[in-house]
Amino acid sequence: MSKEFITAFDRNKDPILEVLKEVITVDNNRVLEIGSGGGEHAAYFAKNFPNIVWTTSDVLSNHARIKMTLEKAKLANLRGPLAFEVGRDDFPKYNYDIVFTANTFHMMNWKQCKNLIKTLGNRLKEGSQVIIYGPFNYDGQFTSESNAFFDQSLKEKNATQGIRSFEDINNSMIKNGFVLFRDFEMPANNRMLVFTRLVFIK
Repeated sequence: MSKEFITAFDRNKDPILEVLKEVITVDNNRVLEIGSGGGEHAAYFAKNFPNIVWTTSDVLSNHARIKMTLEKAKLANLRGPLAFEVGRDDFPKYNYDIVFTANTFHMMNWKQCKNLIKTLGNRLKEGSQVIIYGPFNYDGQFTSESNAFFDQSLKEKNATQGIRSFEDINNSMIKNGFVLFRDFEMPANNRMLVFTRLVFIK
């Protein structure tokens, strides 16, 4: 695990936790995390929400790291990892109250982002929430110079990656049956977008 990854995790875990405390209610029982990385977020949040079953998921190449973190955490409410790669694997066959994903939308290409949103719209029940953490652009503009440099570095490695537009995400979520509950401002020029699944239209 890189020193940079540890630093990023330590920097954002508590601000994210404070938002989760506002969003997660006593009626929420199951959280699915998409793109769990090394599993550090999952272990930290599961420890702080002992009544919530927190299930990790990611591509198979990250499973070894996640398993090590989960074994070290020794938490009864921490599950997974499930194999889930957008566009390749079936969505996990459980009922989740919340889907949480951090720093994934700028790593996926936009087609994958839309595919994930469509899947969430089809699979999540009425009242479920989707929480998306990361950097986003607004009105076609970067929110900071550091985000602009970050976007450039992503595109140099993979032209399909990059910071996504809030408006594009919001419009796609609306198209698939969600409404924006709240857009939280976070440290280090990040945001936390919380969407709620509306009543299914038959």
